[in-house]
Amino acid sequence: MDGDVQEGRGRSARKRAAQQVEKLAQQLVDLPEKQLPDLPLPAELATELEQVRRTRGHSSRRRAVKHLAGMLRRDEELIGRIEDHLAGMSEAHWRQQARFHRLEELRDRLCDPQTVDTVIQELSGCLSGPEIKELRRLSRVAGNGDRGAARKVFRLLRDLEGELCRD
Repeated sequence: MDGDVQEGRGRSARKRAAQQVEKLAQQLVDLPEKQLPDLPLPAELATELEQVRRTRGHSSRRRAVKHLAGMLRRDEELIGRIEDHLAGMSEAHWRQQARFHRLEELRDRLCDPQTVDTVIQELSGCLSGPEIKELRRLSRVAGNGDRGAARKVFRLLRDLEGELCRD
């Protein structure tokens, strides 16, 4: 028994591992509906997950999450695949967020009358003449306080993102 404790396989270690799996089960339950089909779950677990998501009472739902966690604990490899999948989703989310912020910053610089010429000059090497003309026109209108034009600048930048120069 002393060997088990020293290797981290004692009761406390098992409890911590079980709590981690419960947290994972709760993350699965809390996922948005549109992300569920992408999960690498066997049919039995997918059905159980749907049932847990439909459970309404607080105590009932907590018990259902614990039951789902118990089912997950039976397959260590599945836990690893789910954690990898969730980590990938999180990474994709942060990349998307960073992309969005870059476009916002570029839009703000285009809509500022003091920096618009510099930004247009930077972008002229990447974009064609008609695109630059449209950006310049929209930027001028947005610089005068037209929020609709600022939104159009953002949409145009988003559509042209593949052609934009990288920093």
